[in-house]
Amino acid sequence: MLAHQIRTHLHLREGAAPSNFPNSLDHADSELAQQITTDPFTPEFLAIDGDAVERQLEDRLVDRIIDTLRELGPGFAFVGRQVHFDVDGDDFFVDLLFFHVDQLRYVVIELKTTKFEPRDASQLGFYVALVEDRLRGPHHQPTVGMLLVADKNESVVRYALAGTTQPIAVSRYDLSPADQAALPSEDALTRAFARELDDKGLGPK
Repeated sequence: MLAHQIRTHLHLREGAAPSNFPNSLDHADSELAQQITTDPFTPEFLAIDGDAVERQLEDRLVDRIIDTLRELGPGFAFVGRQVHFDVDGDDFFVDLLFFHVDQLRYVVIELKTTKFEPRDASQLGFYVALVEDRLRGPHHQPTVGMLLVADKNESVVRYALAGTTQPIAVSRYDLSPADQAALPSEDALTRAFARELDDKGLGPK
């Protein structure tokens, strides 16, 4: 793990994700929240061969949950995937939900296998608002959102974040072109992950 952190220049990536935390959180809290961001995110452990079958992908995802937590950084605890919210009869699902035990805050993480678009920030802001309203306790710090994207235009990110009051950071995950091409679509990845957890009896009840 230390070799991975040295090779991927963790000291330069920590706290480097562009965010609107200074404008959407109190000063002291925004500095704390910024510390848990990483840009770029380097999940090398998810790399798969281009001809890998779906079952191999499912196995890789489940086997690498601990590595995912390590890459996110210390303090993260996994809460759930595809966390369901019913909003007056409409169903919504948060991709990944974590809790940062040191900062006492929920962290909503959305994965996009495409380049960042402004609507991505709006979607994540909606999920942050849901978690903030439905799950945050009186002793918790404000919920924040982290969007992991394949690529981003820094100027587009800046304008998009200026248009939302929810605290959001945008990070690019760093994979080689071959590894990136081997990744499935968002829907395929989510379905594979959900099916594997269901098979192991870990899915939503």
